[in-house]
Amino acid sequence: MNEQTYEETLAHVSGHSKPSELRITDIRFADIVGAPFHSSLIKVYTNQGLVGFGEVRDGADKVYAQLLKGRLIGENPCSVDKLFRRIKQFGGHARQGGGVSGIEIALWDLAGKAYGVPVYQMLGGRFRDRIRMYCDTDVVDKATGTAMGAALKKRMDAGFTFLKMDLGIGQLIHEPGTLSAPLGFLEEMRAKSRDRYRQNYDGLTDAELRHIVNRHYDIYNIPHPFTGIHVTEKGLDMLEQYVADVRAVIGDQVPLAIDHFGHIGLEDCIKLGRRVDKFNLAWMEDMIPWQYTEQYARLARAVTTPVCTGEDIYLKENFRPLLEAGGVSVIHPDVLTAGGILETKKIGDMAQDYGVAMAIHMAESPIACLAAAHVAAATENFLALEYHSCEVEWWDDIVVGSRLPKKLVQQGFIEMTDAPGLGIDDLNDEVLAAHLHPDLPGLWESTDQWNKFHSNDRLWS
Repeated sequence: MNEQTYEETLAHVSGHSKPSELRITDIRFADIVGAPFHSSLIKVYTNQGLVGFGEVRDGADKVYAQLLKGRLIGENPCSVDKLFRRIKQFGGHARQGGGVSGIEIALWDLAGKAYGVPVYQMLGGRFRDRIRMYCDTDVVDKATGTAMGAALKKRMDAGFTFLKMDLGIGQLIHEPGTLSAPLGFLEEMRAKSRDRYRQNYDGLTDAELRHIVNRHYDIYNIPHPFTGIHVTEKGLDMLEQYVADVRAVIGDQVPLAIDHFGHIGLEDCIKLGRRVDKFNLAWMEDMIPWQYTEQYARLARAVTTPVCTGEDIYLKENFRPLLEAGGVSVIHPDVLTAGGILETKKIGDMAQDYGVAMAIHMAESPIACLAAAHVAAATENFLALEYHSCEVEWWDDIVVGSRLPKKLVQQGFIEMTDAPGLGIDDLNDEVLAAHLHPDLPGLWESTDQWNKFHSNDRLWS
């Protein structure tokens, strides 16, 4: 045998064997679009060469994560819960939770890699080896229920066993006699939307553009009970027929959830719910803002279709009122809003105590998808995980993982592996470079300006 020196031997040994000495050294970002929406991807670097991957919630600004950097540099990422408790006050509901949550999943990725185990194992082990995906189908050709049914049937042919579609005033907005509202209000909403999403802003001043964005925000930020929009009997007839036509194509046995009703009040939600109760739907999602606990309880008592909400709720304690009031049969947290991996696991366990199932919202890159899959594997009352990227051909190419399949979602499921952390070895910078956000084109650029960002932010005296 050839004798080797101590240094030569070390060259063949992993240096990632000292979790207690692991430290965060840097955090950087890359913004991409089309996967299916705008996503800010995160890399958390360490002194041992390990890199943890995270992601800010779809459509959120990465500043929610950047402002956390000065509070994390030099810390051990394996102390996930400790660091989460330090930064969680800087998160909020909906997209405002995206920074804290995105960093938290990167910490779990690092902890798993440091100890050589998958994230689900650190959560207590897995209840299932594969994760059922439900396919959200928002296709262009959905003007009729028959067309929507054909699109959903294609999902079933691809192996999906759980489906979701939109149903609401968006399908009625151009049909005379289907909606009532203060005269001119619906026309104003359409005009504001056209201005906001016009393809060409050339020739507009900054002030004019700001005015368009702000006025669009104002009118679409009116909570449901205050819009004055109601669905007429003609509108209810059309929506009921739409669902009937969908069921005629896909059959009655496959679970079908519905979403995106529009800003209508509780009473109209009840009317619509009673019309579609007969179609054996999996759930009705986000019919009214999640904050209206008592209205959710009234809705749940008035219809027989399961009621679902939760994708915009930050932290476990904010799910409790809905559960205590009996306002939901299914909760629907997004890992990138709820507070990350461990908080979502806690939410699921709490919901189980109330006899409520947990589905998981997800409309992001494979990073967020894998984070959600690990939660799903480790949570007993899990129902199904959203998949929103069937038409994004390069979606799987974002991540590189030696133990991950080339195609992550196959025949409607994700097969879990024993790869450490989230299972991601690296990100494909070539793919990312081809899909960078046009207004945020940097790829893993320096964020040193955030290294010392701090304040006297204790919440008590």
